[in-house]
Amino acid sequence: MASSVLISSIILALLMIMGTVSPQVEARAFFVFGDSLVDHGNNNYLATTARADSPPYGIDFPTHRPTGRFSNGLNIPDLISQELGSDLILPYLSPQLTGRKLLVGANFASAGIGILNDTGIQFVNILRLYQQFAYFQEYQQRVAALIGAEQTKKLVNEALVLITAGGNDFVNNYYLVPNSVRSQQFSLPDYVKFLIPEYRKHLERLYDLGARRVLVTGSGPLGCVPAELALRGRNGQCSTELQQAAALYNPQLTEMIKELNAQYGSDIFIAANTREMSTNFISNPEAFGFTTSKMACCGQGPYNGIGLCTPSSNLCSNRDEYAFWDPFHPSERANRYLVQQMMNGSTEYMNPMNLSTILAMDSRT
Repeated sequence: MASSVLISSIILALLMIMGTVSPQVEARAFFVFGDSLVDHGNNNYLATTARADSPPYGIDFPTHRPTGRFSNGLNIPDLISQELGSDLILPYLSPQLTGRKLLVGANFASAGIGILNDTGIQFVNILRLYQQFAYFQEYQQRVAALIGAEQTKKLVNEALVLITAGGNDFVNNYYLVPNSVRSQQFSLPDYVKFLIPEYRKHLERLYDLGARRVLVTGSGPLGCVPAELALRGRNGQCSTELQQAAALYNPQLTEMIKELNAQYGSDIFIAANTREMSTNFISNPEAFGFTTSKMACCGQGPYNGIGLCTPSSNLCSNRDEYAFWDPFHPSERANRYLVQQMMNGSTEYMNPMNLSTILAMDSRT
């Protein structure tokens, strides 16, 4: 790593001398942490089954090729990058993330992870949150070698950060199998009360690493994704257990974020109520231009909710008609709706303020 940092530093220095690259950071950096909802392909570089590197993933991406995103096209971080007016950020493990590309930011997310380290153990080699943060620390060292420690601190402090975690702690931990270890250890209400302080520690770690504007998404309507309709739902109804989990988890997450902001004396963390946003188009898909919110575009079995999306899966012809791309993940069009709510939504969706307000405030400071 030291030799690669040195080589990158020499190359960037030469480009600066030639006038090709400015040493100043012009655009706002963007950093992403979390799970498959926001992964840009870090898992492509890991020995894990939690990956989206084969068709038809990426069928509607600009390259029409799979990238590691669990989407038919762009995902939430991509759409936020567009709102910021910046280039799409690369996964941190990508060999292409060098030189000036580092200054745009980086995506540290890894499909399968949760708040807890034992979430997603079936996927074996994934980047749990503590590992994502360790890479963030390493990232800052690499950038400091390019633009200096002071400019790096400024870049990180002024950056926008997105973190998405929590859903897997239910789907791929507590409810993964009947009588799971965690379900025997905790009742559901007690499990949620256990998760929230653990998540708080992660957010405090982000603050310690320099993050000062952090969007924290809640879980979606966990019981209503096609996978759960197929596995747990009855007659197309959402899974009661997982809906209860989301109903307990999200309000407590929002309350914890309020407490954190009070602790730091500033609106560092922004709670994005993605459960309420998603419920809108899941409850009434036609009102949002979708044909269905029950059937996944890509999959097999009931509601196309069984197994993975693969080249042999059923595949819809018009992805824009489907709220869900695969058994667990929204389509690009659904992601666009979620990001628009993050940008312009009321405090019902974005607390204490939406992203447009944040960008306007920060542009004046």
